[in-house]
Amino acid sequence: MKYVLVSGGVISGIGKGIIASSTGLLLKTKGLRVSAIKIDPYLNIDAGTMAPTEHGEVFVLDDGGEVDLDLGNYERYLNIRLTRENNITTGKMYKHVIEKERKGHYIGKTVQVVPHLTDAIQHWIERVAKIPVDDTNEEPDVCIIELGGTIGDIESAPFTQAMTQLRRRAGKGNFLHIHVSLIPLVNGEQKTKPTQQAIKEVRSQGLKPHLIACRCLEPLELSTIEKISMFCQVVPERVIAVHDVSSTYHVPLLLEEQGLIPLLWEILHLDLLTQPPSLIKKGIKTWNAWRTLTTSRDHLHQTITIALVGKYTNLQDSYLSVIKSLEHAAMACSRKLDLVWVGASQLETATENSSPADYNKAWQTVSTAQGVLVPGGFGHRGTEGMIAAAKWARMNKVPYLGICLGMQIAVIEFARNICNIPEAGSQEFDGDIPTPTPDKVISFMPEIDPTTLGGNMRLGIRATHFQQGSEWSKLRALYHASTLSDSSASLTNGTSPKSSEVPHPTTASSDCPVILERHRHRYEVNPEYISKLTSHGLSFIGKDDTGERMEILELEDHPWYVGVQFHPEYMSRVLKPSKPYLGFVAASAGCLGQVTTDLGRKSSLNGEVNGVLALEDGMDGVKI
Repeated sequence: MKYVLVSGGVISGIGKGIIASSTGLLLKTKGLRVSAIKIDPYLNIDAGTMAPTEHGEVFVLDDGGEVDLDLGNYERYLNIRLTRENNITTGKMYKHVIEKERKGHYIGKTVQVVPHLTDAIQHWIERVAKIPVDDTNEEPDVCIIELGGTIGDIESAPFTQAMTQLRRRAGKGNFLHIHVSLIPLVNGEQKTKPTQQAIKEVRSQGLKPHLIACRCLEPLELSTIEKISMFCQVVPERVIAVHDVSSTYHVPLLLEEQGLIPLLWEILHLDLLTQPPSLIKKGIKTWNAWRTLTTSRDHLHQTITIALVGKYTNLQDSYLSVIKSLEHAAMACSRKLDLVWVGASQLETATENSSPADYNKAWQTVSTAQGVLVPGGFGHRGTEGMIAAAKWARMNKVPYLGICLGMQIAVIEFARNICNIPEAGSQEFDGDIPTPTPDKVISFMPEIDPTTLGGNMRLGIRATHFQQGSEWSKLRALYHASTLSDSSASLTNGTSPKSSEVPHPTTASSDCPVILERHRHRYEVNPEYISKLTSHGLSFIGKDDTGERMEILELEDHPWYVGVQFHPEYMSRVLKPSKPYLGFVAASAGCLGQVTTDLGRKSSLNGEVNGVLALEDGMDGVKI
């Protein structure tokens, strides 16, 4: 097994995740099988109980693991499917060691950070690195390890020590260390002192980086590279400039242009590995597709404006997968995405009274957008503003997409204004408002324990069955046009949950297609209100395996008014956009019919659209 460690210095949030993902992508383009592990040095067992404003979005995996957002980057860039064990936290490792101690595993020894915790970290990495993560169902050749935080922080000290030991344990030619540092621009001059100090700190911890990735505003000057080379004791060729670019999709190209692939080959002795010709061929196609995508994106001129009405708009990483899914869909529609952010609370009457300017500005943004999206969230704050936005989109025939909470918001709005249930609300909101809602059209799922928060939701990949009589559905047409095998998640790649642990759909037919999407919720549409909602025209076109839980709603007499209980953004890929997002953006851009037709034509012509070979991203790589 070959390991690539990516660490960071000077500041956090420096771009380690994108550099780690891009490095893995470059290795995959050469026919290698690549896995990834993220280390987060916080005491939480997982990211599930953390607010999005604390650490960005919580990404959900097939097995229901609630993990750091960087695992989403790994899956999107590397086309792999990871498990909860690919995300290591301090809390998870301490819990692991303490449980072993309680069982007498250490046979009376004094359990210490070194060697017991550091050994446990290494064993965990060595075990998880070997788990197949792609359609080959074979052990990966290389594992990317991203060490979160900043080297020198007290929280990351045990992991730094463990990486020092892993380097020695793996042996020469099997371990490569990339350290990401900052080159600030002060009065027009590129300053290297922060990087010099960062490398000094790394070495004091026992690590010696092979490559230094320098984050900077502009390309590094030759004199800057030479200075870093001299004071950090690396040859100039191993100083990689990662300057700001128009899109993160350009980073792999940037690294490739600076010769990262030959450096990886040299340091890791990758020439000793044997790659199957089929994977080499697939890698070439992947790279050609990626280059084509990023080049064409820079030449898009038509813009599509989408208003995101959310609760956590002060930190955009709270909706990272939503943003990426919109980008994927916009590129598929040959549009440049203009995403405008609207704090849901700004749309409420309370804001109209306290700050009329903010209120009017927010409504101006919503009313001029070509599409309105309400993403997931928790709690009562801002929900009245979301309901108002959903009503605006419904009444004015503006494309609307509701994700998880956004679907429930659409149900509440419809119940209040169409079904004449003026007090309709959600059981979730009762704890945050003085007067409980009498008509709870959204209720707590009975199987969920209300006293426990961590890992206690309906999580992971689950089946949704399109219903009889929903042939008119625009969303169903998109899923059907791309065929079930493309729109659903393959669960036989040996990556995530074992087949016995994951709900599988029944055999699907063109009459009632079945899709698999990832979920994360505690509340559902109250079954007691389904008949009244449907009798007034709200169609629940998708339901779970039992037929009792509502998964998808859609209005027939609307250009695009769709709500989904699942989170389709978790499975969107650069070359294979999520269908709900694709339909939403296409409807907003006025090209939904053409997009649906092209998907069907591609399927019927075995990958050709209008006589041109079409690229498609899937678990088995890029197909042509």
